[in-house]
Amino acid sequence: MRLFCSILTFAMMGLLSFSSCSKKEQSEDNKTVSKTSPKVSTEQINYRQELRNFIQEISAWARTRKPGFIVVAQNSTELLTTTGDTSDPIVPDYLNALNGIGREELYYGYENKDNAVTPAAVTQEWVRFGKRATTNHLTVLVTDYCSQAPLMAASYQKNEANGFISFATASRQLQTIPAGAPNHENANNINTLADAKNFLYLISPDDQYIAKLKATNYDVLIIDAFPPAGGKNTWTAAQINSLKVKKNGGKRLVLAYMSMGQAEDYRWYWKPEWNTQHPAWMAALDPEWEGNYYVRYWMPEWKAYIYGNADSYTQKLLDAGFDGTYLDPVDASGYWENPQ
Repeated sequence: MRLFCSILTFAMMGLLSFSSCSKKEQSEDNKTVSKTSPKVSTEQINYRQELRNFIQEISAWARTRKPGFIVVAQNSTELLTTTGDTSDPIVPDYLNALNGIGREELYYGYENKDNAVTPAAVTQEWVRFGKRATTNHLTVLVTDYCSQAPLMAASYQKNEANGFISFATASRQLQTIPAGAPNHENANNINTLADAKNFLYLISPDDQYIAKLKATNYDVLIIDAFPPAGGKNTWTAAQINSLKVKKNGGKRLVLAYMSMGQAEDYRWYWKPEWNTQHPAWMAALDPEWEGNYYVRYWMPEWKAYIYGNADSYTQKLLDAGFDGTYLDPVDASGYWENPQ
């Protein structure tokens, strides 16, 4: 299962925008960039705004079918502002499409290295974006990658001081449940994302996946929507409903991970002929993650796999009864802003 990362870049004139470990994000928000392809004519596209538009469309479409559907966007917190600078105005339409933002490696796990301390300047920039989010009533979910007990404790303490919720994990592939009780374990009913005190991010399913999840007391579960065998069908509505109660009896929220910024060759929509002949919306293979391809996410043909029809990814999540979705990789604009 892929981890959703991007390369972090410093500019000589100061710190620009960041995401978590493999793609770059440098352009100002109003910059348009040309990128050609053998199958696609040269275009002038505002890649960040197109990404915002896509997320807003997913959110609006889902919420017309399930009011209150939760939408969280991982990384690329600079999309919150008009220029990608922490001091500039918030983009209200984008803000309204979200309930929260995710941020990997805020304190630990920098550049895909577990326990590596994220540079102070990077952390400070991300924290400023996070605080802009919380000031505007979004919940910030932080995933730090660390296995040493002091670092895990520090992650919880530092993030809580910022008003963020932290998940400290030793599993870079997000495939194990940390030992012990969740941070701030409680039996409260969690009705909104803002009610949560902790979360579990576990997206590598196995045969005991549902049973393991049911046996926890996390307030929010972020999980893969599909059983390990893959295929067209998600977990059943009955299975997802069973996860909405913590072991201690309190109600919780269940969010489905959804890759909308890359295509995955293990999902139901994949066609065998794409292995040799890419459709116009598909770009290069991500060298960091086997089976994951960059996409021209502004093209209607790709969007149709994600929302807008009965066989779309979002509709499958709605049918399964998920409370919302956790979108990734939301740093997809960086690939197009910075030609490889």
